[in-house]
Amino acid sequence: MKSYNPGCLLLIGILVTLCFPYSQAFWGKENKIKTSVFLSPKLELGPGSVINRVYYNVDFPKGHISLKSLNAEVIDEAGNSVPLHETYLHHWVVGRYYVRKGVDDTKTLNSSDYISGRNSGICQDEILGQFFGLGSEIRKTDTHIPDPYGIEIGNPADIPSRFEERWGINVHAIDTRGVEDRMGCTECRCDLYNVTEDGTGNPLRPDYKGGLLCCYDGTQCRMKQGFEGIKRTLYLKYTVKWVYMDSSVLPVKIYIFDITDGWKRSTNSTGINAEHSCKVEYDVESCNATGLADNGCIDTKRIILDMPFGGYVIYGVANQHAGGFGSALYREDGQLLCSSLPVYGEGDEAGNEDGYIVGMSTCYPQPGTVKISKGETLIIDSNYSSIRNHIGVMGHFYILVADQLPKPMRT
Repeated sequence: MKSYNPGCLLLIGILVTLCFPYSQAFWGKENKIKTSVFLSPKLELGPGSVINRVYYNVDFPKGHISLKSLNAEVIDEAGNSVPLHETYLHHWVVGRYYVRKGVDDTKTLNSSDYISGRNSGICQDEILGQFFGLGSEIRKTDTHIPDPYGIEIGNPADIPSRFEERWGINVHAIDTRGVEDRMGCTECRCDLYNVTEDGTGNPLRPDYKGGLLCCYDGTQCRMKQGFEGIKRTLYLKYTVKWVYMDSSVLPVKIYIFDITDGWKRSTNSTGINAEHSCKVEYDVESCNATGLADNGCIDTKRIILDMPFGGYVIYGVANQHAGGFGSALYREDGQLLCSSLPVYGEGDEAGNEDGYIVGMSTCYPQPGTVKISKGETLIIDSNYSSIRNHIGVMGHFYILVADQLPKPMRT
């Protein structure tokens, strides 16, 4: 019988949303926004150590509701924000799944006891299937979904019979206190972690220089000689804003594009998930190595995709790592639909760490101005500085899409 190991159902990736000043006339007066604040299980980290774990059946708002935002940050036991130059939040993602009632999902599950509750696409299998998720940029990336929209969850009609809806969080954090090469550790360079196998014991490809396969749970990045530091207990604090679901809320669907997607158009292509091959991360060579220094040392990676869906774009944002220069979504004729640019920190305090991406700009088209048609071709660009090489970077682009627009106000 096929089974699922919870530790292998890695929720990789990221989704965010933005607030927009929309007329409250569309919003039910009694449907006020609620706020729930939760803590993840303890994150025990010593200097140079790594946690990359999936926590199942975590605390999350219950009932038939609509999610309005989800923000997260790493805090210490006193509730203080932890800066990225101490603990780098490589990524955190929040995903939904269904488990047969009465089944303990902290153990290996039979396939008949587990059903994915992933987002609407478009990557294959469980890849980038999360509802929310970011990395170092979360503190200054707005995640509010504008009225009258929201992400519908907990609908009894959508929950399979004899199953219940649950939520999981994947936290990937790297303690960089006292490490020899802080940037190299955050990029998960294999030589700094002294690994030749991935987390499941499979040998790494000879050309694999770094990325998720080298900084798995329990690995250790190379330390400066003589450095001593204490192990400490941290938490991922996540704040969820939500409203009760009613007729005033218009549901949106979550789509995540990956710049490494290997999808190719064919005569019988439908654009559905099974045809995609998202690899999640990629490397950027230095402009000196590629001989492209005269292009301003900007590496641009581009993909062209046919949309397997249609609807109105409500929100868009990109996810990049340090070195990122922004990402953009275009129509085939070159019309810009959304551009998302990084915000770099300039200090030492949490939320403004020098050299780190601490936020990504978001875009929200005027309602009805950006409509995607099913089968339409879109283009995604991901830009990185190539003054130096970068390992294991990401180029994801998230959009929220509504099937319908709000009805005009009656006067």
